[in-house]
Amino acid sequence: MAVVHDLVALHGVPGSPYTRKMLAVLRYRRIAYRLILASHEVQGLPRAKVGLLPTFYFPDAEGQLQAMTDSTPIIRHLEKMFAGRSVRPADPALALLDALLEDYGDEWLTKAMFHYRWHYADDIAHAAAILPAWTRGLMPDAALKEAGETISGRQIPRLRYVGSNESTWGLIEASYLRFLEAMEAHLTVHRFLLGERPGAGDFGCLGQLTQLALFDPTPMAITAVKAPRVFAWTSAAEDLTGLEPTDADWFDITALPSTLTAILKEVGRVYAPLLLANAKAVQAGAAEVVTEIDGQRWVQQPFTYQAKCLMWLRQEYTALAPADRKRADAALAGTGCEVLFGSPMTA
Repeated sequence: MAVVHDLVALHGVPGSPYTRKMLAVLRYRRIAYRLILASHEVQGLPRAKVGLLPTFYFPDAEGQLQAMTDSTPIIRHLEKMFAGRSVRPADPALALLDALLEDYGDEWLTKAMFHYRWHYADDIAHAAAILPAWTRGLMPDAALKEAGETISGRQIPRLRYVGSNESTWGLIEASYLRFLEAMEAHLTVHRFLLGERPGAGDFGCLGQLTQLALFDPTPMAITAVKAPRVFAWTSAAEDLTGLEPTDADWFDITALPSTLTAILKEVGRVYAPLLLANAKAVQAGAAEVVTEIDGQRWVQQPFTYQAKCLMWLRQEYTALAPADRKRADAALAGTGCEVLFGSPMTA
């Protein structure tokens, strides 16, 4: 494994949950980095094909920097670049659960994050006042106000893309409350999702919580009251440079605690049926995803990326050795997540 001496460069902003996710990964793994704030001009670095944050810049085989924006592949890329303090369990069966939890954080909890930020008036005003100060740099009051109105005017209509609408927003909020309850119970006994050291799943959930618990007024107040351990964990887990993990800190997948199973049941309750329905809609070229989640009607626009998420999870499952697959199946049995790996894409 190559030793890389140069600072890892990334372009990001504090209001991006994925930027915060990846900064926490870099800190925990003690990877030296330089953060280029979104309000600062990026000079001498390539443009990403899709302007998402954070954008990382990695050298290719010829030493030329290339832009990379997807946090999950970036975590895997960093695993290859840097040894030690891995955020991926060595047990491939447990690593599948870690991948599923990361995907849940990235793709389901983000619905709650986006919903709360752009649904309630206080949250909209808060985001409109602060986000442009993070992303646009120095500007007078009038320009800051105008920029905030531009951002909110652009983001509020995008609620339909994440699935927050009149039919679904109550389900999104109920799911967030259940997640807080389950995570709070888990943190009563355990430090992280898969044991006494963090996995990629922790950082996937953490990224969204940096906004839900620490920035947006409505979910921040809810989190502080309903789940004080989750609130505190979110702040603490952003900098885990002082943690000294060992291989023994991961759970044994054959003896998972009931508190983790409860979290997996929430994943199976809401995210698994959405992944299947979305993949079916994308495959059929449908204009809408129409399904039932938790006994309620769910309607949203199809999301091609989440169809890829399901494909990648299934590829990781298929790559498991038979014995590892059997252990993963046993761990997921009864959670609702097993349908992701036992149903065809068109289920």
